[in-house]
Amino acid sequence: MSLLTVEGLEARHGLLRAVRGVDLALGEGETLALVGANGAGKTTLLRTIAGAHRAAAGRICLDGAEITTLPAHRRLQRGIALVPEGRQLFTGMTVEENLRVAEGRGRAGPWTLATVLEAFPQLRPKLKARAGDLSGGQQQAAAIARALMSNPRLLLLDEVSLGLSPVAVDQLYVSLQALLAGGATVILVEQDLGRALRVASRVVCLLEGRVTYEGAAHATTREQVMEAYFGMAGGR
Repeated sequence: MSLLTVEGLEARHGLLRAVRGVDLALGEGETLALVGANGAGKTTLLRTIAGAHRAAAGRICLDGAEITTLPAHRRLQRGIALVPEGRQLFTGMTVEENLRVAEGRGRAGPWTLATVLEAFPQLRPKLKARAGDLSGGQQQAAAIARALMSNPRLLLLDEVSLGLSPVAVDQLYVSLQALLAGGATVILVEQDLGRALRVASRVVCLLEGRVTYEGAAHATTREQVMEAYFGMAGGR
């Protein structure tokens, strides 16, 4: 059985259909790279899976149980954690306070303050610093670490490398690759196609809210994805 199943999912912003009939299935320990141009519906899809945006139609199931109408905090308790675009840290609070916010709000599990600092050692000397004073890369690490403190079964990462320096992205991906090697289940929205294909098990491309390409990452070429980006490939 798939950990996550999405069937015929639709989501709207007013009259705009941002997600149109999307079907997805994700197994435990799998990494799905979600790619597409700006405005393709990637962020809305992640937010709808996490419960931060209401589904207009379709079904979302976690471990075979439907969660389509559950609010976001109930989905967090069941193991879905979203790291949103823009990080949304509490900038006036310390890094440690930001991490502690998620403690006890999700599930019991291996992720604690000690283990997230092992995964993201760049945060250790910044624990008492205000989150708003961190660099972009440190803020992104703190946002992912905060999500891990809820011990998610499914981690949704939106625009991991957006706006970061190449050095910061490299450092962040060292930690992410360790997470993935440890069996984390992840949906990753990433503009850097090369990185996405290197870390993912599968890749899905969205165009105007629809899936236009899906395939194994190791067998997917940049040309195939670019065709799907611009609507030149056959969709499902």
